[in-house]
Amino acid sequence: MQGLARALRRAAGPGGLPAGPGGLPAPRGRAGARPWGWGLALGLALGVRVPAGCEADGGEEAAGKALPPPRGFGAAIERSRDLLRRIKDEAGIPGILVGVSVDGKEVWSEGLGYADVENRVMCKPETIMRIASISKCLTMMAVAKLWEEGKLDLDAPVQKYVPEFPEKVYEGEKVAITTRLLVSHLSGIRHYEKDIAKVREEKEKANRSFKRAKPYQDKEQKEGQETVKTDSDKPRKEHEGEAKSLSSKPGRRDKEFEQEEYYLKEKFGSVIESLKIFKNDPLFFKPGSQFLYSTYGFTLLSAVVERVSGQKFTDYMLKMFRDLDMLSTVLDDNEAMIYNRARCYVYNKKGRLVNAPYVDNSYKWAGGGFLSSVGDLLKFGNALLYSYQVGQFKDTNSKLLPGYLKPGTVAMMWTPVPKTEVSWDRDGKYAMAWAVVEKKQQCGCCRKQRHYASHTGGAVGASSVLLILPEELDSEAIDTGLVAPPRGVIVSIICNMQSVSLNSTALKIAREFDKQKWAQYID
Repeated sequence: MQGLARALRRAAGPGGLPAGPGGLPAPRGRAGARPWGWGLALGLALGVRVPAGCEADGGEEAAGKALPPPRGFGAAIERSRDLLRRIKDEAGIPGILVGVSVDGKEVWSEGLGYADVENRVMCKPETIMRIASISKCLTMMAVAKLWEEGKLDLDAPVQKYVPEFPEKVYEGEKVAITTRLLVSHLSGIRHYEKDIAKVREEKEKANRSFKRAKPYQDKEQKEGQETVKTDSDKPRKEHEGEAKSLSSKPGRRDKEFEQEEYYLKEKFGSVIESLKIFKNDPLFFKPGSQFLYSTYGFTLLSAVVERVSGQKFTDYMLKMFRDLDMLSTVLDDNEAMIYNRARCYVYNKKGRLVNAPYVDNSYKWAGGGFLSSVGDLLKFGNALLYSYQVGQFKDTNSKLLPGYLKPGTVAMMWTPVPKTEVSWDRDGKYAMAWAVVEKKQQCGCCRKQRHYASHTGGAVGASSVLLILPEELDSEAIDTGLVAPPRGVIVSIICNMQSVSLNSTALKIAREFDKQKWAQYID
């Protein structure tokens, strides 16, 4: 509080007048207007520079005399590390990676445990692991870019771009599958389970579990009063993004991982070729009528991206990664020599740690086929957050660069879509390749729900999460020009063990850093 008070007193100047340059009283404008107001004082107290790489030429000068960002997050790091160690020990995870950025700056990245148990190779921030369904978020970035460029119509039938995918009929009626439906899992295309009766049974079972848990929802999730436990203690619906049942143990092959297609070993030469796995299967429901999480929907989406861009899907994605400075994000190619790649693990029926079975993920590059580091995922998250917020900031000197996407595009991606659901976050709805929780507070002095976006991942021998918690921007602080995007906390966690739920862990960590960030400003 003393630091903020000093900044405010300095802004007020002698006699309580707003201070001008050098702390001298600023002249009053017309009708006693004060050109140096409390918004500037707040900006000076926050003292945030334009993050490196986000300013145009002369950006350092544009940042002016703003104070440096908060100096450290030692307490938040210590509490978050303790939380991760508890979860690592409880779930028997060989190795886990974590990365956190605050306001565009990476403030913590660390590896705990082993990247390779047999050879005693420790995890480090540069370790690369399977990110599983976070791959969907990367693919969505490519889709959004092509849409912005006017090359892709989100509402056109996919056959416009991929005639190899047959037209579909549901209950005797010709139906259309569009890109917009694919990115929100509303297409009716199956996931790994081929039996629709089993899918309906599992959904009904999950819904019953959710209803039983609902009376305890507020008690369990009350902000600041959560007990430390793994996300796997909570009832959830199952899909690749968060494959976890109530009774399953992390690393065990629960029902999600019993599907044969999870363990395909065939190497597909192209995304078009991989369509043969599911393209002739019947739809599970009429497109647009209900939600069914489907990785194969994203396999079809990769074919759309390939045809629209005029490049191989993998080539287009790797070029996008270079543009985003994500140099550690690559295809999960078994033959390639990939430095810092971790081994993947599961527990067998006897409860012993074993190497995960061999799989070839070339049939699902777009939905679960990339490897990355926590640092690269933070870069990706910051590129999105910057794009989302940059339009709200005053840029009088034209020093802020445009985002990779337009603000309205990211807002569209993060707008919840009707009829969707999210298995890993009961507060959320699915949007366009992201789960989104909207800001909400039902009663005074009670739980306040912040707006954030996240996606989890579950693959053979790996689990992951990427969570973006945007700052609730203050218009007066923005207008000073001293606060620059991106503003918020981003958390990425990856581990080399399957069936580990990580979303609420990432949210707890994000809240820890957000809380300490503001504590430093008023200390």
